Amino acid sequence: MNPDVRDPRAEEVGAPPPTGPRPGRTPRVAVVGGGIAGLAAACGLAEREVDVVVFERESGLGGRLRGWDTTLADGSTATMSRGFHAFFRQYYNLRGLLRRTDPELRGLVPLPDYPLVHSSGARDRFSDLPATPPWNAFTLAATSPSFPLAELAGVNAPAVLQLLDVDVPGVHERLGHRSARELLEVTRFPATARHLAFEVFSRSFFAAPEQLSAAEMAVMFHVYFLGSSEGLVFDVPRSPFPQALWNPLQDYLRAAGVEFRTGAGVERITPGDRPRHTVAWSGADGARSEGFDAVVLAADPRGLRSLVARSPELGSAAWRDRVARIASAPPFLVSRYWLDRPVRPHRQAFLGTAGYPTLDNISVLERYEDQAREWAGRTGGSVVELHAYALHEGCDARAEEKSLWEQATAVYPELASARVVDARHELRADCPLFPPGGHADRCAVTTPDPSVVVAGDHVRVDLPVALMEGAATSGLSAANALLSRWGRAGHTLWTVPRRGRSALFRTLARAARGSQPGQRPDARSR
Repeated sequence: MNPDVRDPRAEEVGAPPPTGPRPGRTPRVAVVGGGIAGLAAACGLAEREVDVVVFERESGLGGRLRGWDTTLADGSTATMSRGFHAFFRQYYNLRGLLRRTDPELRGLVPLPDYPLVHSSGARDRFSDLPATPPWNAFTLAATSPSFPLAELAGVNAPAVLQLLDVDVPGVHERLGHRSARELLEVTRFPATARHLAFEVFSRSFFAAPEQLSAAEMAVMFHVYFLGSSEGLVFDVPRSPFPQALWNPLQDYLRAAGVEFRTGAGVERITPGDRPRHTVAWSGADGARSEGFDAVVLAADPRGLRSLVARSPELGSAAWRDRVARIASAPPFLVSRYWLDRPVRPHRQAFLGTAGYPTLDNISVLERYEDQAREWAGRTGGSVVELHAYALHEGCDARAEEKSLWEQATAVYPELASARVVDARHELRADCPLFPPGGHADRCAVTTPDPSVVVAGDHVRVDLPVALMEGAATSGLSAANALLSRWGRAGHTLWTVPRRGRSALFRTLARAARGSQPGQRPDARSR
């Protein structure tokens, strides 16, 4: 039993059985990308005695959770990153990966609450709710100020029931043609609930609700709330990402024989004879090429599109066209400030926000991260981080930074009187987008070439997983696909239940489905 699985209804997903003979020599695999997906794939392969080389264009591992050193104006060295990430308890496969080097997960610290605040003053929190769905949802609706009793009578119950009958991939056939905005409007939840309890989660996918598939939002509710009794509590790394996560994992993988080429950008992949593929890459020492029996493509959407475009003999024409259509989410901004005075003592480590032009959350790093705590203790200051998701394409970075700070001072007024010792800003646009109607066109782990597999949080795995857990699950799935054809045992995966937990509510949802305008038929009834 996976030590992270506390939900008795969590599902075990067995590895595919071996389908091919063991090769006469040890296979050699190139993993392109050193983020969560690539590291999970490398781990899955190396633990089954496969030779692995990881290529990462950046100087360090971790992908979108990479960290790097920066020198502040006061001479301090700090580790900058792209910001706060929540490690939910139902991230079974990611947490299993981290347990390779940290069996008790002591590198993570729990945050007991997830408060949300709206610009109107409405507040919500998810602590002290029952663990078991749907009673957690019923209790939230009954006790939350975002669900006024007078307005609950107007809720579209048949539409709400659809959130209790999520199955993967069927929910994409039924709801995937709609946007998350449309789903929220059809449910007729109170306006405060839509903004505070729902849009906050939609924007965690780096997209505004009108840009996100309704099916993705339904799956998200299932994963984090309605389908899992793990709840909405989560952990965060107690040290910066490299120290807490990636340096130990890199040491573990090196001991297992994995080679790392950091600062190495893969230029193209061309056919070989023996080995099957030639990987051309360039780094500080110039351009080189190496032969491999298989390739794991674990780059982010933009990097994958670019690499496949430069490798015209990779896969089939139809598959390359599908890769070219992978959508990227709008830009997002992370601003981190080192301040000369502390925020007020009652401020939470993490606060979700809604109703502001762009501000999506605020975190106070010294509340959980040891490096920030040391700096704050030594200087008497605070380290505060602001996130803005789903900005406009082509936005002005400086204007967005200024606006984000001004919004934060409206939430934490004491920020206005603080002196900024130093600041760092990261404006990026490399996350995947899951638009309405896009699920059928998403790339799968396997490709027309059985020696080429794909991994990443943009990859379709037909399990209820998302974000970091989607990346880890796809990486292990990619390893399993290669191991199967080489006659090797793969790795067991875990997931929250693949369908709604209550048979009664599933039945009621199906009975109500025909009454919903725009609702597509249930694929299971065809």
